[in-house]
Amino acid sequence: MVSNLQAQTTGYLNPFSAEHAMFRKTLRTFIEREINPHVDAWEEAEIWPAHDVLKKLGDLGALGLTYEAEYGGMEADYWYTVVFGEELGRIDCAGVPMGIAVHSDMATPALAQWGTPELKRQYLEPAIRGDMVAAVAVTEPDAGSDVASIRTFARLDGDDYVINGAKLYITNGVQADWICLLARTSDEGGFRGMSLIVVPTSTPGFRVSRKLKKLGNHSSDTAELSFEDVRVPVSNRIGEEGMGFILQMQQFQKERLIGAIMGISGAERAVRRTIDYLKMRQTFGRPIIDNQFVHFKLVELITEIEMQRQFSYHCAAKIAAGEDVTREASMAKLKVGRLMREVADWCMQFHGGIGYMEETWVSRYYRDARLTSIGGGADEIMLGIIAKYEGILPPRSRA
Repeated sequence: MVSNLQAQTTGYLNPFSAEHAMFRKTLRTFIEREINPHVDAWEEAEIWPAHDVLKKLGDLGALGLTYEAEYGGMEADYWYTVVFGEELGRIDCAGVPMGIAVHSDMATPALAQWGTPELKRQYLEPAIRGDMVAAVAVTEPDAGSDVASIRTFARLDGDDYVINGAKLYITNGVQADWICLLARTSDEGGFRGMSLIVVPTSTPGFRVSRKLKKLGNHSSDTAELSFEDVRVPVSNRIGEEGMGFILQMQQFQKERLIGAIMGISGAERAVRRTIDYLKMRQTFGRPIIDNQFVHFKLVELITEIEMQRQFSYHCAAKIAAGEDVTREASMAKLKVGRLMREVADWCMQFHGGIGYMEETWVSRYYRDARLTSIGGGADEIMLGIIAKYEGILPPRSRA
C-alpha cells in the first residue's frame, strides 16, 4: 500500500504512472517476503547473502532499470529508480538496501554510460542479471572525502595496468566479484591523472585485508582491500585515461540521490511506526500521542520529510531531463542525512527505555541513520560542493 504522504501527491504533481505503481507493488511484496523476515539473522551474522538477493532482484528486472536493453537493462525512465529507492528504504535495516544500491546505482553507472561494448558484456550484463556482485572503491586509508588525494596507482605495463595500493570502507567489498576502482594512472597530482578501472576480485594480488566491524549497518559487509601487483587489461578501463575523477563525480550524483531517496522513505517509516507505538502506549492514563508537544513534534518531522521528498523529486526530474544535478543532489544528501539523525533521535526519545533496547527496531535505526551524513561524502564535503556551485568560493577552488 502506498504511504499516506505519497497518496496525497496527486494530479500534475504526481510523477508516477500505473506502471510505476505496479513496479512498486512488486518490489514491496518481494521485500516483505524475501528480505524483511531475514533481516534480524543477517544483522546478527553481520553479512547479507548478496548473490542470492541480487539474483532474485535481477530476475525481477530491478537491477538495470535505466540501462540499455542490449545488456539486460529495462531502458526505463528514472522514476523507476525513484520507486526502487523508496521501496529499499522500507527494509527493516539500512545495511541491506545500501548493499543493493551500491550494486545497482553506485558501482555501475559509469560502466553503463562510458564502458566499451565488450566491457559491458563482461561485467555490466552479469551485474544486471544479479550473477555478479559489484562494488565501487574510492576511499583509501589516507584519502577519505578528499578524493583528489588517493594514492592507489595503476601503472601501464604493455597492454596491462599493474595496480598497487589499498582501499578502505568498501561496501560489498567482502562479496564483490568485481570492483569499479578509482586509481591514479599518471604521476600528475590532484584530481588529474586518475582513471576508473574494472578489477575482477579473482585477479591474483587482490585481497580482502579485513572485514570491518561498524557501529551500525551490520548486515552490510564493509572491507579494507589490498592490491599488490594486480594485473588487469587496459581494456578494463572505463572511458578515457585520466577522466576517472570526472566520471566518478558523475557517479556520485546518482549515489547521493539514491541515498537521499532511501533515507526519506526510511525516515517516514520510522515516524509512522513511532506514531503507531505512541497511540498504543499509555502514561498517566492516556496515550502518549495525546500529548500536544509529542504530536506537534511528529507533525514537524512529517512536514520536513515531505519537503525533502518533493525536493528529491525535483532532483529526479533534472536527472530524467539529462541535466547536471550535482548541486541539488549534494543539497539533498546534506539535508536528508541531518533529518534522519533528527528523526532517529526523536523516535528514540518517544519510545523511552524500550527504544534503547536492542530488541526493538528503534535502536537499529538510531545506529544506522548516522552513516548518511558521513558515507558518500561527509556533510562538510556537501557544503563545500554547494559553496562552489553558488560562487561563494573563488574559481580556482572549483578544481
